[in-house]
Amino acid sequence: MALTSTSPTNGKILLFIAAVAGMQLRLLCNLFDGMVAVEGGLKTKSGEIYNELPDRISDALVFAGAGYAFPAQEWTRQLGWAAAVLAVITAYVRTLGAAAGASQCFLGPMAKQQRMATTTLASLGASGGLLCGKSFAFMAAALVIIIAGCLVTIARRTRRIIEELESKPATSERAGGRKR
Repeated sequence: MALTSTSPTNGKILLFIAAVAGMQLRLLCNLFDGMVAVEGGLKTKSGEIYNELPDRISDALVFAGAGYAFPAQEWTRQLGWAAAVLAVITAYVRTLGAAAGASQCFLGPMAKQQRMATTTLASLGASGGLLCGKSFAFMAAALVIIIAGCLVTIARRTRRIIEELESKPATSERAGGRKR
């Protein structure tokens, strides 16, 4: 999406459509990868690394790039970077909870699928606006929604994970840890 800032109008439209296709392809690949690994019994010890790391890189690139999509709106760059960081933290909270012994918490309102759906709709809206000769602030609005949603998601996931961990009886493994 960052390339749209220097492209002519028709190029911008094509780049936004390519971004939509890329985001949807990412979600499909993630879905199929998980299905093959779990349902097909092909899960490996290092599979989580190969599953999570590309997603975090993709999150950073998609949202930071979205912030650069419309250079006339200088402040959208900061929104893009904020959305990128918060998307990574949202996933980190889930992963941290699982590492601490909680179940995977995919609680929203701004989990990966919702972030991609919001960005997809903004990209389609931007394309439509450009076709009509207008430059609407769809991307800026989407980034604000993603930022707010990620903040709520981080808080909800953190609360849920802490509640789950605190409700578990102490085990010898966890008993050695510090009490807070």
